[in-house]
Amino acid sequence: MKYGINTLDDFDFGSKVVLCRLDLNSPFDREKECFKDISRIKAAVPTVKELSEKGASLVLLTHQGGDLEYKNFIPTELHARELSVLLGSEVNFIDDICGPAAREAMQTLKDGEIILLDNVRYMAEEMTLFETKLKLTAEEQAKTIVIRKLAPFADIYVCDAFAAAHRDQPTLVAFEEVLPSAMGRLFEREYEVLSKIMTSPDKPCVFLLGGAKVEDAFLMLPTVLREDIADKILCAGLVAQIFMLAADRDIGAPSREIISLKKLDPYVDTARDILDVHSDRIVMPQDYAYVDEIRKEIDATSLPVDHVIGDIGIKTINHYKEEISGAKTVFVNGPSGISEKAETELGTKELWAHIAAVHNFSVIGGGDSIAAVNAYGLASGFSYMCTGGGALVRFLSGEELPVVRALKKSAAKFKS
Repeated sequence: MKYGINTLDDFDFGSKVVLCRLDLNSPFDREKECFKDISRIKAAVPTVKELSEKGASLVLLTHQGGDLEYKNFIPTELHARELSVLLGSEVNFIDDICGPAAREAMQTLKDGEIILLDNVRYMAEEMTLFETKLKLTAEEQAKTIVIRKLAPFADIYVCDAFAAAHRDQPTLVAFEEVLPSAMGRLFEREYEVLSKIMTSPDKPCVFLLGGAKVEDAFLMLPTVLREDIADKILCAGLVAQIFMLAADRDIGAPSREIISLKKLDPYVDTARDILDVHSDRIVMPQDYAYVDEIRKEIDATSLPVDHVIGDIGIKTINHYKEEISGAKTVFVNGPSGISEKAETELGTKELWAHIAAVHNFSVIGGGDSIAAVNAYGLASGFSYMCTGGGALVRFLSGEELPVVRALKKSAAKFKS
């Protein structure tokens, strides 16, 4: 047991029916009908392989897309194919979630065999709106259809979906109410890495925060600064622009408009409060880049500019490289600019390549960030790539994740 949670070392899985919840949710190309990146599928392999080799009759559950990601909302048949290739053994896809076909398949499974049920997001109770509107307790979620239909046919529940650990949904938090439960190897490793960052990072510790998900950055920043986890916050992307506005520095109408359209204006006040207390640890860009037919750069003191700010500039890149070189721990969340475009990906490519080249402990998180790291061929240079995005941010904010709470409760409940 670790952190009050059972691990795979705490059970004998031989001849047991094991429900294993994974997070295989992957960016999907609708036109080509293929995944853009399969990092999360690869990350699930060690747990699936270990359980199968230990003789479990293995029933896999995952989601793909959802009510906020309708373009990625597809069956999990392709996930089964990818897993089969990666494992070198068959993962049979069942075109059902908890109906007769799924239950029959569970009852006829042999030791070591693996099936993957269909996308759990096809169930209403697994949707974000069901979660946020009803706010059911784990005990109440244990009475939902998917739990009542599947749990009676299983002996043990394993959760290896750390990337979804911030979600409060039945297949994530309710099986623990009725089945002995454990975390998988990926969950265990991600918990360990993030716990180290939260409790005892090697110093100096630098956070490089960018991207468009400003909510994530400002959710973790108060805890990261208050608990003295980060020595420096290197700002990029919209995070930097919001801090600029908080410091009463005009960035230009086009960039201000984007912040307003994204309804991020309230974070300017949050940033102002942070600067009032921690201005010595917030590092803002010295220059920026925008596109006016070609990439152009402008000193931060020469703002505003009549174009959308798309990246940090060369002076900032070099300054941030120096900060990264002097750090022993580097945490990255989000690109430094609009990395999808060649004219504005320089900051992201340069800084991530530098992090990959230096010998500090480096962690990068989030599905989109991992996909970009893989596209740049830099994966081997990072100490750890965390599959979680929202879960990672909430963990670093000091919040106990719903799935962590459920697994701890299960460990205590089924102690005998």
